[in-house]
Amino acid sequence: MAKTRSKFICQNCGASYGKWAGKCDNCDEWNTLLEQVVNETEAKTALAKGAVSGKKLDTVSVNKLIPTDAKSRLKTNFPELDSVLGGGILLGSVSLLAGQPGIGKSTLLMQIASFVSATRAVLYVSGEESAGQIKLRAVRLGASSEKLHFASSTSGNDIAKTIAEGNYDFVIVDSIQTLSLAEISSAPGTVSQVSNCGNLIIRAAKATDTAVMLVGHVTKDGTLAGPKVLEHLVDVVLNFEGDRYGGFKTVRAIKNRFGSTLELAIFEMNEKGLAEVKNPSAALLSERQNTDGSIILSTIEGTRPILVEIQALVNPTNFGYPKRTASGFDLNRLNLLVAVLEKRTKLKLGDKDIFINVVGGLRLNDSAADLAVCMAIASATAGRKLDDKLVVFGEVGLGGEIRSASAPDRRLAEAKKLGFTGAIAPATIKDKFVLPAKDLRTTLIKYMDKK
Repeated sequence: MAKTRSKFICQNCGASYGKWAGKCDNCDEWNTLLEQVVNETEAKTALAKGAVSGKKLDTVSVNKLIPTDAKSRLKTNFPELDSVLGGGILLGSVSLLAGQPGIGKSTLLMQIASFVSATRAVLYVSGEESAGQIKLRAVRLGASSEKLHFASSTSGNDIAKTIAEGNYDFVIVDSIQTLSLAEISSAPGTVSQVSNCGNLIIRAAKATDTAVMLVGHVTKDGTLAGPKVLEHLVDVVLNFEGDRYGGFKTVRAIKNRFGSTLELAIFEMNEKGLAEVKNPSAALLSERQNTDGSIILSTIEGTRPILVEIQALVNPTNFGYPKRTASGFDLNRLNLLVAVLEKRTKLKLGDKDIFINVVGGLRLNDSAADLAVCMAIASATAGRKLDDKLVVFGEVGLGGEIRSASAPDRRLAEAKKLGFTGAIAPATIKDKFVLPAKDLRTTLIKYMDKK
């Protein structure tokens, strides 16, 4: 009789344990371990057969390999998204698009499918929505090409078989968490189903030079749901970020085998779907009012300079413990900057509630935003304003010193283009446009207007 035993698999990272535990020690997630039965005899037999069933590989000189860029790419009709993808969607590649529910993943993919289907055969497979729902979206977005086909299925076997036929150049699968293989008994969305369905689809795509775009779910903290092995299998991983109810939405690559991960595409939603924002700096500043607590930051998103407004609100706390809240900025970094302000500038913030907002729904990962955040907090606390023709950027050290920032030339060029007259920036930048800032306290005293 076959000997079986149980092991427990983390549904977030794929780690295996001999017994159940409430928390996965590998990824620190709670309640993600599910039981899976393992047939030890079958596993040993498969290992023994695999050791003798292999055959010698056919090798070729690396000089004779066909370069990846020699293959044609599919354009998406969004030049900035093409840049994020490394020049377009490469035939034979598999991409994974992840984002919050309702942010516009299906809308973006339908617009891409509509454009590509003008010249190529495209298949849109949905495991979540009915044909009627897809039809309504297609009509709203003007997708009416005869080369754009639709299928509703949750079978990974059927989808892989369809791709393997080689009748389509581009296939969209929405979403990978809804698929299952008939040979695996676990529920859709589990580690085994997601990884095996993904592997089967990837094999079919590579064999037929079919470009595949998979849609992935995200967890409550915004990270890609499912096993990490899926991210390793695919060629490109795209994050669709932003506020689902308004503001700008961004697409950035966190993994790209065919291009840079520094590029960023910015979109906004309108009645005709998603549209690229050609001049995000002007759009972000169009409704700005120069009040205390408002500072213009010159930041870098990918390789693109953007001017964005940082807003701060400082109020006396009504409770014993002051509240710190940040929208679009790292909360731990905010707490650190508040401590630096208290220590190096003598501002009394221990009994103040502090709220920080990055206008437009953008999320900043730029260390040069430190000085703008500090000046916004100081401005809101003292009730003083900064000249509305000045931009700010620079990293703040624990000693209160202002450190250099990356790509200062591009930051300054963007400010000049939009009519600003100066930039409060690290003193190491030698430019007549720059108002030098050496340390935090001197900068606040020198450049903040009186009440």
